Amino acid sequence: MNYDRYPDDDRSHHHTPRANQVRLLGSLFWLVLGASVAVSVFLALERYRARNSPLTNPEAKLRDATPRPPLDSEEREAVDLFKKLKPSVVNVDLMQRQRVGWQNQIAERKTGAGSGFIWDDDGHIVTNYHVVAELAKMPNMLVRVTLGDRTSWDTVVVGASPDHDLAVLQFAPHSRPPSDTIRKIELGTSSDLEVGQKVYAIGNPLGLSLTMTKGIISALERPIQSPSNATIAGGIQIDAAINPGNSGGPLLDKSGRLIGVNTAIATIENGGNIGIGFAIPSDLVNQVVTEIIQHGRVLQPDLGITLVDQQKLRRARFDHGVMIDKTTPNGPAANAGLRGIAGFNQVEQLGDLIVGINADRVDTVADYEKAVRKLKPGEQAKVRIHRLEWADETGQKMPKEREREVVVIVGGA
Repeated sequence: MNYDRYPDDDRSHHHTPRANQVRLLGSLFWLVLGASVAVSVFLALERYRARNSPLTNPEAKLRDATPRPPLDSEEREAVDLFKKLKPSVVNVDLMQRQRVGWQNQIAERKTGAGSGFIWDDDGHIVTNYHVVAELAKMPNMLVRVTLGDRTSWDTVVVGASPDHDLAVLQFAPHSRPPSDTIRKIELGTSSDLEVGQKVYAIGNPLGLSLTMTKGIISALERPIQSPSNATIAGGIQIDAAINPGNSGGPLLDKSGRLIGVNTAIATIENGGNIGIGFAIPSDLVNQVVTEIIQHGRVLQPDLGITLVDQQKLRRARFDHGVMIDKTTPNGPAANAGLRGIAGFNQVEQLGDLIVGINADRVDTVADYEKAVRKLKPGEQAKVRIHRLEWADETGQKMPKEREREVVVIVGGA
């Protein structure tokens, strides 16, 4: 039997689309497989070469350093200042002595740290009061200072002023360094400082001794709260980085003169430096430290006056000033001729009504106390008063005021 066949009906030569896809996938498989094998062979060869070719070079030599260029004027200023001040700045450490162990041996434990500086050739050292305040609260305490040459020496407290947050130390008799290592700091004035002026701080922040930072004066006449809650007037605000441990260290101008004592920082929640620090002005430091060295304490200015209760004075229809109730016999006010209330059951003489002291107006007891705090023992104070005298111009005794100014030599208590 014969069958007719179409020319294109030869199935041995006919390829369907599915067959073409299979062939393409097969080609791709072999291509990927070949590439994978090639990569594996390459990596194996690299590992072999790394194992047999060491990365070290025994012939390697030290590189030559590029010479340092000369310091610019600002760098030279800072470097010279640090070298100059290093011998004058000290670490101040509070140490507690305790007996430990079965042999009852004496051991020391640091309980606090701050900074300070050598004030004079006699070896007096200035620091903040709050740095050494724990001495009075804890037993077996001593203050040890470390000089710039890293030698340590025991000290004793000469005196302190909590109201000004200042304390003065002195090397203990049994622990005094050689005189040639006692290098006093140069003293500047704070009366001519300018906002924007460059400043340096050197101290012991966070136990990192002899740390120097730089900044500018950000503001002047900032009030600072002292440990006794008194207000320290005339504070210097700076942006030089100071931290816990800087307390009591010197604030310096570009020539290395003392212009303040670093005492406080403004902080946020974490307690770190935020670029706002405060220093006690050097003119106040000079006054307070000198008094402590002279007397062991700061003499409080005193006029030898006791005042009438302010509420009683207002009820008596005196709506301004403060009235003298009594003057201390042979005291500053009495010696200047000021007078208080005289009489026993019946007032025969009214006390002088103080309305001003120097440039300060006095309307209240608080005004009077604020004005007196500005005075210094031994100086002259101009006290403006209204002297009240009885007048009988209308047939009745009425107080009549006569204003005058009296010069009083301020006392100290």
